[in-house]
Amino acid sequence: MNDSPVILLGGQRCGTTALAYALNLAFHDAGGHFTVNGKLPYLLHRWLNRQDLADHHLRTDEILHALDRRPPDGSGVERWRARVEQSLRAAARDVAEGSCGDDPVDLARRILADTQGELPHCGDKYNEYLLHLPWFGEVLPNARYVMLVRHPEEAARSMLRWKGDRPYVPLTREAALAKWTAWNRHWLDFAPAVPDRNALVVEYHALCRGEETERLSRFTGLDLAPYLAGLKPRSPAADTDDALPADTASVWEALRLSALPAPARA
Repeated sequence: MNDSPVILLGGQRCGTTALAYALNLAFHDAGGHFTVNGKLPYLLHRWLNRQDLADHHLRTDEILHALDRRPPDGSGVERWRARVEQSLRAAARDVAEGSCGDDPVDLARRILADTQGELPHCGDKYNEYLLHLPWFGEVLPNARYVMLVRHPEEAARSMLRWKGDRPYVPLTREAALAKWTAWNRHWLDFAPAVPDRNALVVEYHALCRGEETERLSRFTGLDLAPYLAGLKPRSPAADTDDALPADTASVWEALRLSALPAPARA
């Protein structure tokens, strides 16, 4: 089993979904699986705790219901979803029998490993993973992180144009920038704990120009060139002269610098 999954991170409206679909096809063609909006680690964090284990009750129904509320996507997702349910049901039986101990991190790690099985390559994307990074460090200690960053002004504009049943979308530029800042700051807080070999920060427009294809290919161990060739910006780049709130500008500058290849940072 590959114990170093690729976790794609990024705030809302930062291009992560398009990149996730490209990675899904690349992993699928290589005999692995990359889930688009898999959510399973997020749901385990929400629905698996020490008290549940003490009460001999894993909340399998709640996890599966939430998983299907907005279903994960991508090639091979049906097989992945079947493995998830099989793993959760087996874990629920063991919890009911009292044979899983009292550590939710250990059980979450087991469920995720069972779901992956013997796949040579695996990964997942879900924006809310940014909000639970310390837990990821515990449950997936060898995970590799791709952090996709996009100028806050572009992300904010995209949030405000977002349609559909999304009550969590801000209604003003100020609120959208504040949300971008809060989410992306989590990566800056977490990144120092991640070995350099397990972290790659990628800037959205550099990705779309093809400038990050080689680094991403080396990082994942797969030739991604055929899969990333179609990525194009869907909106114009932000005017860098636009004034940003001080805290937003600070977070963006730190992310922008961390996205530069190592020699360019000197």
